[in-house]
Amino acid sequence: MHASDPSRPAAPPAVFVDSLTKSFRAAGGRRQHVLHSVSFRAEAGAVTTLLGTNGAGKSTSLACAQGLLRPDGGTVRLLDEDPWHSPATLRARVGVMLQDGGLPPAQKPLAYLGHVASLYARPRPVTELAERLGLNEFSRTPIRRLSGGQKQRVALAVALVGSPEVLFLDEPSAGLDPQSRQVVFELIEEERARGRAIVLTTHLLEDAERLSDTVYVIDRGRTVAHGSVAELIGHDSPPSLTVSFAEGITPSWPAGLAPRREGGAYVLDAVDSPQLLARLTSAWAEADTLPVSLRLERRSLEDAFLALASEASHDLLEGSRA
Repeated sequence: MHASDPSRPAAPPAVFVDSLTKSFRAAGGRRQHVLHSVSFRAEAGAVTTLLGTNGAGKSTSLACAQGLLRPDGGTVRLLDEDPWHSPATLRARVGVMLQDGGLPPAQKPLAYLGHVASLYARPRPVTELAERLGLNEFSRTPIRRLSGGQKQRVALAVALVGSPEVLFLDEPSAGLDPQSRQVVFELIEEERARGRAIVLTTHLLEDAERLSDTVYVIDRGRTVAHGSVAELIGHDSPPSLTVSFAEGITPSWPAGLAPRREGGAYVLDAVDSPQLLARLTSAWAEADTLPVSLRLERRSLEDAFLALASEASHDLLEGSRA
């Protein structure tokens, strides 16, 4: 392996979005601002995930990054080119899976996939993709008659068939059964290993936690946080304890501990030592009380996302009052 040349400039990111803004004309002629300041970057050989609630601006951000929508402001670079003014040669290097599919309803899956493959100089074998994604099961059924999950599999095959350098995947595992989701995960991981840049959105935070190298949290058209999954979760922070007791039982707690109630359970944050656990179990033993469930776990990406979104909403509200 050759050492990298420090005098050689670093390659630009596969996707670079900075201070992106976008608005649409709403009823009555008013402008509705969807993106206020979205920034993210995606590197080759990595999975970059945009997280946000419905309406946060994820799909609009992807559409601008792909060149399907013209931004109002900010900077967008795709493979170091402006995607809005890009030639067809750039689009041939990019694979796109849209949330609504964007598939021709009258076409049959394999015929359409074969047609798309014929548009590329070096496509992936259609038979391989069809086998991996199970398209042969419904190959003779028009796309309009397919289930949502089946359409998702066809859309992913279409995005992959051109062997793109950059993959944009909008909710790639939505509506899929567990077996199909596993196949999608494997394909995404294989594309990352091939050095592709993968940008995806998902509302399934377990999927994001499993797949992502970098996560950007978007809230109300703004990027409010980013980092690796470990950085956002805070793996250095101590775990929390969730414990439940039988109905009618009021548990004893050692002095100085005040767990909060969440539904029918008690949650104690920052359980940072075996000694603390021993104090808890000793208090329950003295009261002859046995929990019916007990779970010790670190914060999940979902916990981090909800906290970040709540903090961003609070900051936005305070800023509007200032």
